[in-house]
Amino acid sequence: MKDQLPANRQNAIKIFQAGLQAVAPGAAIKNVCHLDQSILSVDGQKYDLDTYSSILIIGAGKAGSSMGKAVEDILGDRISKGLIVVKYDHLEELKTIKIHEAGHPVPDQNGLEGAQAIYRLASSAKEDTLVLCLISGGGSALLTLPVEGGTLEDKQETTQVLLSCGATIHEINAIRKHLSLIKGGGLAKAVYPATLITLILSDVVGDDLDSIASGPSVPDSKTYADCQAIFKKYAITKDIPESVRRHIESGIAGNIAETPKPGQEFFRKTQNVIVASNFNALLKAKEKADELGYNTLILSSMLEGETREVAAIHIAIAREIHSHGYPLQKPACLLSGGETTVRIQGNGKGGRNQEFALAAAIKMAGMKNSIVLSAGTDGTDGPTDAAGAIVDGRTVERAVKAGLDPQQYLDNNDSYHFFDKLNDLFKTGPTHTNVMDLRIILIL
Repeated sequence: MKDQLPANRQNAIKIFQAGLQAVAPGAAIKNVCHLDQSILSVDGQKYDLDTYSSILIIGAGKAGSSMGKAVEDILGDRISKGLIVVKYDHLEELKTIKIHEAGHPVPDQNGLEGAQAIYRLASSAKEDTLVLCLISGGGSALLTLPVEGGTLEDKQETTQVLLSCGATIHEINAIRKHLSLIKGGGLAKAVYPATLITLILSDVVGDDLDSIASGPSVPDSKTYADCQAIFKKYAITKDIPESVRRHIESGIAGNIAETPKPGQEFFRKTQNVIVASNFNALLKAKEKADELGYNTLILSSMLEGETREVAAIHIAIAREIHSHGYPLQKPACLLSGGETTVRIQGNGKGGRNQEFALAAAIKMAGMKNSIVLSAGTDGTDGPTDAAGAIVDGRTVERAVKAGLDPQQYLDNNDSYHFFDKLNDLFKTGPTHTNVMDLRIILIL
């Protein structure tokens, strides 16, 4: 049988790229926002721009620059002022809106300064001001504004502990909201009584509004007690900075006000719209896979859990297809999305997608003409310059011939250096969007 691996690798990349195109921020925003003379329609809700004294644009996230460009295309010189915080090098050339670069996933001083500037701009809004907030993945780290008595260092240390213990993004953001003036509805509180429209590119499983970028414009469903429960769940209480523990305990005792909750006046003049999500990307990816001749199944856009375990389940399904033609006949394409977590036990370098690919490669050893591509839609996987990695049934064989022990690299959480040596890293550069991860498995 003719070797199908090179063609399948290219097809996997084509399917991934099709998914990306479906969640391009510019097109997504223009699908829900339309301007007809002075009437701005946002997901069917109409605003007469002539009734507002000024229009402010604020926001944060990896897709912020592209989202800002789309809003400038729509509103033009009606925009009075704007500021968006983005991850370093995630840039577009804008006319009116200023871009402020900062650190992600661990917040830095630039993020603190950017959040302070956005908070001042939001607080300057008057009752007849229209504020458009542009939120995308990464916004939690990029909008860093500690509560009174909190410090940037405390937030950095807490973030590192949460990332390392395997906490989900929902759990991490629950903590972040209770350590911030701007998250968990804090931005809506600062803007009120102005009108606030938030356009959101979802990078959270289930598209929960109060988890995306830690919900700066929506009510917070979590409490201080929830935060303490998360610390206990992962047995990390002793690793959390003392000042953070004291703050959470004071909140539980009622000495500190809770984050804004449903029904409060701050949300009376707000509209929140998800413009694109992981499911949109999966639908377009499926369309492309069908076009390329694969029998395609979307497993889920909501997969969570430990990366290696999720990889094992994916490959078990792929092996069933490979051996028995169930639940799909070959040629087959399995698609999934969501965001897994990595429990860090080694001192290597990598990200959840590269770790998924390495764990999958070990499980699928010997499956001829089968491909796995796992990558982040934002073009960044963990603290690396790769979006993810691409593997096949011969990856382990190639590694052994090169003197590499795949299991040893996996145990050390060192997937980046493993794939770098095999030239199997998948690099896209910044994609200017972010709707979590896409996993593509092709079986012939």
